[in-house]
Amino acid sequence: MDEPRPLNSLFEKKPFRIPDYQRGYAWQPEQLKDFWEDLMNLPKNRNHYTGVLTLKQASSDIEKEDEEYFLVKDRSFNLYHVVDGQQRLTTFVIFLQAFIEFFRTLPENRGKPDSEIFISGSLSIAYAQSEFLFEVNPLGIQDRAYKFGYTTDNPSYRYLRYRIFDEAGGGSVQETFYTLNLSNAKRYFSEQLKELHKQEGSNGLRSVYEKLTQRFLFNEYIIKDDFDVFVSFEMMNNRGKQLSTLELLKNRLIYLTTLYNDEELDSGDRHRLRNAINDAWKEVYYQLGRNKAEPLNDDEFLRAQWVLYFRLAGGNHTNFLLNEQFTPQRVHEKVERDVALEVPEERSSEADSETSVDDEEDVVEETMTMSTARLKPGEIRDFVISMKETVVHWFNTFHPDMADEERHWIERLNRIGMPPHFRMLVTAILKNERDMSNRIEMFQQIERFIFIALRMTWRTSNYGASEFYRAASDWYNGEIGLENLKWKLNNRLSFTFDEDNSFRSSNFQAILHGRFESGSGYYTWPGLRYFLYEYEHDLHSHSVQKKVEWDDLTRSEGDRISIEHIYPQTETPEWAAAFSDIEPERRHYYGGSLGNLLLLSGSINSSLQNDSFANKKKPKFNSQGIKVRNGYSDGSHSEIEVSRLGKWGPDEIRERGLRLLRFMERRWDFSFQSDDDREELMFLRSDEEYDRQL
Repeated sequence: MDEPRPLNSLFEKKPFRIPDYQRGYAWQPEQLKDFWEDLMNLPKNRNHYTGVLTLKQASSDIEKEDEEYFLVKDRSFNLYHVVDGQQRLTTFVIFLQAFIEFFRTLPENRGKPDSEIFISGSLSIAYAQSEFLFEVNPLGIQDRAYKFGYTTDNPSYRYLRYRIFDEAGGGSVQETFYTLNLSNAKRYFSEQLKELHKQEGSNGLRSVYEKLTQRFLFNEYIIKDDFDVFVSFEMMNNRGKQLSTLELLKNRLIYLTTLYNDEELDSGDRHRLRNAINDAWKEVYYQLGRNKAEPLNDDEFLRAQWVLYFRLAGGNHTNFLLNEQFTPQRVHEKVERDVALEVPEERSSEADSETSVDDEEDVVEETMTMSTARLKPGEIRDFVISMKETVVHWFNTFHPDMADEERHWIERLNRIGMPPHFRMLVTAILKNERDMSNRIEMFQQIERFIFIALRMTWRTSNYGASEFYRAASDWYNGEIGLENLKWKLNNRLSFTFDEDNSFRSSNFQAILHGRFESGSGYYTWPGLRYFLYEYEHDLHSHSVQKKVEWDDLTRSEGDRISIEHIYPQTETPEWAAAFSDIEPERRHYYGGSLGNLLLLSGSINSSLQNDSFANKKKPKFNSQGIKVRNGYSDGSHSEIEVSRLGKWGPDEIRERGLRLLRFMERRWDFSFQSDDDREELMFLRSDEEYDRQL
């Protein structure tokens, strides 16, 4: 290994490419901050050792249409793939691009060509670009040949060129969570450079450029042809920010394509299989990062794919995929298989003489025993094609992009909380059920199951998990249908229904009993927000105006509330008069009863909920005339409904509570056994009332 070298030496006659088996750019704000602080804190006349840059020389077989052709063929550059160190190199070039863009904006540089904007001495921006970023073929059509970039089959290839390096003519560019990291890094460095210039001026900028290009040192290590580059990548990239299983699996599958002999996988099929892997991962990365505000977890998706495809829910998906299923040993291990062959049928010379030359030649099928790899190439192909199809539907379980009615039901499932086994089941239904009405019916059944089994009983979120993991896999593989799945859901709910099919409310009552004893009542019931939102949605269905957004309901901050006790927890004299017929020690039951809880159209400061009922019905303004809370009369549909009442007391809480419980029965398609069940679930009866009934 040579002595450590600075970046301006490493880039001499050497363009770098991130190969297809590499992950994307993974650095987060903490790594960017460390990088920046290393730059800022580097003393004068000192160097910073950055680590080893591990490279593998790429094939010199470059086509004329390849962007590297000009550098490799005309300039005699050697093209290298980056095996280890791509995060650091990518950060360097992003920093340099941000530096150049900011340096152009300085007042003294505006309007000048890059060749006349000097960083220091005779070092121009144009020279820095040529040394580290790209060169332009003077004999061609002015295309850029980049010194650093991704291979064309990498999902980040176009984003780096057209969004980071700001090349014109990119059009629409696919984005993933890896491209989001590229964008965030450029933004971070732009902000830091702006602040540096504010504090130290142009001299500060020149200093940081000099430090990075001349005093950040790398050791360079070139992997020889006989070294296993894929295994090297896997080992080296697990030292720093660890590769995810999804990233490791891509590298592994591409590696396996190199191990088959030509009889098992000829050069054309090998190329097509590698393209299929790259295409699958390109789609996966796109879908997982498609919603930039909430990118999806790649490990959760891969586990779902493992469960659905291999029909396994127990055990460790990482171990199975990397140590059991897709291993070099299963390629090297050979098994005897009977392979079908089509061969021409032998004919007698007499038959041949009577056969027209235009007749098609008859063939017969014969079998031949061959020794082939235990892991067939087709198994890899089928798995990655399945991944490519599944990830689209997986994305839609989180961020549905479909017709309104179907989208609304998936949004409901996300609001109520979709356990992993049901998310996999919804994915399988989206993939294999062609009839939208059937899909919607199943989503309704799943939502009903979650509400009744997980929100109204003691059952935990993993209730029925193993059965529904199997059901998801069976549906994914086309082995069960609508009626079978409905039976499974209803059978799992049978514990909460009596023989007459009425809802057995004892479990629900037991959940609530302890909450009323502690003073909170329904207010801390985990299903409350979802239930009240659905009631609001039902009222909204009779109106053209939507007044409450779910995100607002779940984002209340500090002492602000989005569900109000109409009769407040802190009693004022006015409220005490309204509840004078109720023993003081029993009044908290009314406060926490279902009928007393109201969904607000906008969160308010909790101190405002102590107002009288008359004041709550109208907007409240401060001394400057600024509205500090909506009134019920101009609030949510639920608030408007309550605002029509002239007063609020025990009778109104009881009446509204019964109305809400009847809505619950109608909405989730069940019936309480009797009015007495409903009364008990409101927790408003005194001990004497219970005794008299008994």
